[in-house]
Amino acid sequence: MKGFSIIKKETYDAIVVGSGVSGGWAAKELTEKGLKTLLLERGRAQEHGDYPTQSKRVWELPNRGRMTPDEIENVYPVQYRSGAISEATKHFHVKDSEQPYVEDKPFIWVRGDQVGGRSLIWGRGVPRWSPMDFEAPAKDGMGIDWPIRYDDIAPWYDYVERFIGVNGEPMKSRAIKDGVFQKPMELNAGEKYFRKCIEDSFPGRTMTIFPMAILTEALNGRPACHYCGNCPRGCLTGSYFSTQSTTLPAAQATGNLTLRPDSVVHSVIFDEQTDRAVGVRVIDHHSKEMIEFYSKVVFLCASALGSTQILLNSKSPRFPDGLANSSGTLGHYLMDHHFRVGGSGILPGMEDKYYIGNRPAPTYIPRFRNVGGDTDRDDYIRGFHYGGGASRIGWGRGSSELGMGAELKEKLRTPGPWRMSINAFGEMLPNYDNHVYLDSEKTDQWGIPLLHVSAAFGENELAMRKDMKDSAGEMLEAAGATDISTYDAISRTVPGDAIHEMGTARMGRDPKDSVLNGWNQAHDVPNLFVTDGACMTSSACQNPSITYMALTARACDYAVESMKRGEL
Repeated sequence: MKGFSIIKKETYDAIVVGSGVSGGWAAKELTEKGLKTLLLERGRAQEHGDYPTQSKRVWELPNRGRMTPDEIENVYPVQYRSGAISEATKHFHVKDSEQPYVEDKPFIWVRGDQVGGRSLIWGRGVPRWSPMDFEAPAKDGMGIDWPIRYDDIAPWYDYVERFIGVNGEPMKSRAIKDGVFQKPMELNAGEKYFRKCIEDSFPGRTMTIFPMAILTEALNGRPACHYCGNCPRGCLTGSYFSTQSTTLPAAQATGNLTLRPDSVVHSVIFDEQTDRAVGVRVIDHHSKEMIEFYSKVVFLCASALGSTQILLNSKSPRFPDGLANSSGTLGHYLMDHHFRVGGSGILPGMEDKYYIGNRPAPTYIPRFRNVGGDTDRDDYIRGFHYGGGASRIGWGRGSSELGMGAELKEKLRTPGPWRMSINAFGEMLPNYDNHVYLDSEKTDQWGIPLLHVSAAFGENELAMRKDMKDSAGEMLEAAGATDISTYDAISRTVPGDAIHEMGTARMGRDPKDSVLNGWNQAHDVPNLFVTDGACMTSSACQNPSITYMALTARACDYAVESMKRGEL
């Protein structure tokens, strides 16, 4: 490679790029099936339990949890726009100043920068997809048909849920399948009241606790959650799923894993004679030396945009526009979810009820639109769900209430009324124009071309948002709420904001319009697999991580069996 002195290294059975949700699962599955596996992570090393802010109170943080103006402007300008970063969690995020990309249109790219990736800072919501999610593109014609159906992935959802531990309860919903659940976290009094109101008023709708990858029962040496409320800072007890707490220990226990942090993958090495990937080129984060590692099979799990950036940079005479890109679709059909729309109101009564603890799970209203019959709309397709919760308003309400002195203080000793909030997440349709590509001149500090991102919400998303807002108000009214406030903050959100980026190397039945087949295997390169968000053909409205995990476990099983048959 121009400008680099290449150091050739040893050969493995498998290479996994990225150690987040998908990469951790790939490493676990491949090592447990006997493959000597190299796990590459571009970020720093991160040991489980080394979470310096996990137990700190806000007054123990130098800036009381706030980022400084200098950090916001000069170090983390993109990460801060997401709202997912604070003084207590900034060490789990990339420094935008050191790892830039180009926003042709506004796009928030939130990235982890350590072993475990975003599995240390994710939201932990894990609702399954349903049969209609895999069938939707074929039925409404928006996008290509998924090459798999729900029944193909259902056993792998079971497999993953049993290992990571998911709490939840049966949902009585047409739009979502129940999982293998541990006992659910309990709804509080306000939430139980609201659920009854919407079930009485809107047949087919329900509200439950959000399915979460957080233990309510001990599992494989991991204790149940103790409700400390500091999940985004890391979990010392390993009670929520992360690479560190769950999949990485399993992979390391096999003796088949080699973990190499600080390894920035430059490209996949392709052999034109055999039509196979034979390894990857890595640039050491610190020394900037290029190293080549070889393997029989390569799994890209570096996040939707990360994996696609590697493929686009893996050019050869046969694939001048990026590896496995004979279809010309690599980099296209970028999706996210859209949110920041919903409502809130004051619920009547229950003033003798309260709650304790920091429950790390919101409420969940599964999708109820466009699921058949009188739920179908003619102004948009697909659907949305709500997350939310009820709480008693605290003493902070004193800042906006009239009063003074001892009388006001005494009044504020009593909890305020119940407030119910519901906030929607909606599906984003695949659109060819929403895409990424490499800069022809500008590179990062490792010599890798900068990624350009260009994406915007379309007419379907905007029409859906009106219903997301109106339906929130409608349900609050049915619950007898007062002081109802609905909102649509479309001006404060852009693609990437939901941190559910998907697509750009999609699965499909036809090599002419997709990059991957039904096993997450590149149509053009049989021993190359992509199992992170890049593979998604459509986005549904559910949180996607559990589907990535199930697809990864399924693809690993297929790859190993294919290797045994001598097919890869």
